[in-house]
Amino acid sequence: MNRRFWNLALISSMLALGSVGAVHAADEAPDAMIKRVSSDLLEQIKADKSLQNGDMSKIIALVDSKVMPNVNFQRMTASAVGRNWRQATPEQQKRLQEEFKTLLLKTYSGALSQVKEHTIAVKPLRAAPEDTEVVVRSEVRGRGDAIQLDYRMEKTPTGWKVYDLNVLGVWLVENYRSQFAQEISAKGIDGLIATLAERNKPAKS
Repeated sequence: MNRRFWNLALISSMLALGSVGAVHAADEAPDAMIKRVSSDLLEQIKADKSLQNGDMSKIIALVDSKVMPNVNFQRMTASAVGRNWRQATPEQQKRLQEEFKTLLLKTYSGALSQVKEHTIAVKPLRAAPEDTEVVVRSEVRGRGDAIQLDYRMEKTPTGWKVYDLNVLGVWLVENYRSQFAQEISAKGIDGLIATLAERNKPAKS
């Protein structure tokens, strides 16, 4: 998968997941949530040059405060690790979540410089009122052709949360699962953690 498309995934997930207020979260429909909050965060990023320039400390603060409350990141990480997740100790699971989150941030932070060029169009939701898991479909529109971006979401007591993203037919979790499986097969869970930690080290100046 071309990195440009995963860059667009992070841009779009930030736009669509950020700044959900507690007043709305518990009872708001998943497609309405994605549609409503995208414009809010877009304006925030447009107004902050340091975010557009890839300031990691500000990006991490933004994601922690605005995005992560709307993502089931434990489920996302567990799905990416696959069957080996259940063999991991609680401490290993914690480290995996931390390193996976940092990996995503570092990999896609540069994409924020492009955010002012994009908007999101959310498609009508096809789901029954009693459904507890849905797929919200959308398009990222900017320069060139529109990019398909879909969200797998689950209903929780505190509202809908995202646990996977699909860009042009490729799910983010599945994309990483094959990479992680190879690493675990060769080096074990601690080996995967070490590899992620090495990749996440700040670049030497």
